Amino acid sequence: MRRIRVALVLLTAGLLLGPALPAAAEPATSISYPVSATATRYIGLAFDTCTAPTVAQLTAWKASPYRAVGIYIGGVNRGCAQPQLTAGWVSSVTKLGWRLIPIYVGYQAPCTFHPNAVRMTAPSAATQGTSQAADAIAKARALGILPGSAIYGDMEHYNATDTTCRATVLRYLSSWTKEMHRQGYVSGVYAHQNSGARHLAEVYNSTSYARPDALWIARWDLNSAVSTLTNWPLISNRYWLIGQRAKQYRGDHLETYGGVTLNIDNDRFDAPVASVAYAYTVRVAVFSRTGPGTNYPATATLAANSGVRVVCQTYGTKIGTTIVWDKLTNGTYVSDYYVRTPSYTGYSPPIPGCSYPYQTTIDNLARRKGPSTTYERYPGLLPIGSLAWVTCQRAGGKVGTTVVWDRLTDGSWVTDYYVANRSNTTYSAPIRRC
Repeated sequence: MRRIRVALVLLTAGLLLGPALPAAAEPATSISYPVSATATRYIGLAFDTCTAPTVAQLTAWKASPYRAVGIYIGGVNRGCAQPQLTAGWVSSVTKLGWRLIPIYVGYQAPCTFHPNAVRMTAPSAATQGTSQAADAIAKARALGILPGSAIYGDMEHYNATDTTCRATVLRYLSSWTKEMHRQGYVSGVYAHQNSGARHLAEVYNSTSYARPDALWIARWDLNSAVSTLTNWPLISNRYWLIGQRAKQYRGDHLETYGGVTLNIDNDRFDAPVASVAYAYTVRVAVFSRTGPGTNYPATATLAANSGVRVVCQTYGTKIGTTIVWDKLTNGTYVSDYYVRTPSYTGYSPPIPGCSYPYQTTIDNLARRKGPSTTYERYPGLLPIGSLAWVTCQRAGGKVGTTVVWDRLTDGSWVTDYYVANRSNTTYSAPIRRC
């Protein structure tokens, strides 16, 4: 991460082997997604730099191997000016295809190694974690970063042997996660592999702390391989397994692409990042509907050539040459056939597919080929705390208190009873029905 300069800039039958944890309690606290939400998972190389690059610089850097950039959206310890960080900049660079990784440099550990940092205090750590998360969300919203986005709280390296400091940091980060979830955002933490990351792993299954959804470690081993997202020191490979890991593998250095030189840190990602709305226009007058199909009620008529803001894409009733439907910021849907996105027939990057990640609440949760325990299993069982990237829900075989099953982005199904969304008895808005 960017170092401190003067302030801080330097982060059973395969279904059940035990009882389910309550969806609203630690460690797997539920996320309350509003209708405008969707999540975006980025897999690939990324970089972060102290001051967000200009649109022209990022246009030149399309020649680089990176397709995501970390941006410092706020925090009392943010150390660089951010003249580029406006909603207009976010719209421009994401339309170019860049994924954004929001970073918030809030209060640091009482035992941080950075003498100029503003530090949390032991008595107030929980309330400070909540207030910092709320401020991070407000900063993200002002930039057009939607609910369902991950925001990464930056916790720089600190003295891992100080037990009081450890407990203070964990209380702070637990409150950070709970507030993120309460307001419909995904909780990420950037931390050093030998302090914050280690301590989060030590309490991964503790009911005293809310577990973040994604972990981004600082480990400057200069290794960018995909395989280095596993086998982290002191962190089980079963923790933060499903699109929940990132690694910063190199610190400050210069790189040049398209004739533009930037001072960057390098990152390898398979984790949630920011979601934004993409602006398009409709070709003809068309209905918006409550779901992705003509069987759903119409909510409004959109005039020909009027603007729409697309959050994500999903499948539904075939219209013309496509089954793709566009979800708008108000939670309604329009057939993509009538929207001037790049494709008439399929999905249109960089618009993400609609999904809602939630943590699983038991160990060894089976994925099935249909919505019942009678369907064949997919290979592999999901460890506790894995993210279930849910695309839609439908009724199936009853498990525990619910007949609801969740279809995941890989096409598999898991019972909703062991997924930490709003309910383990019925459907959870805003997830659509399959």
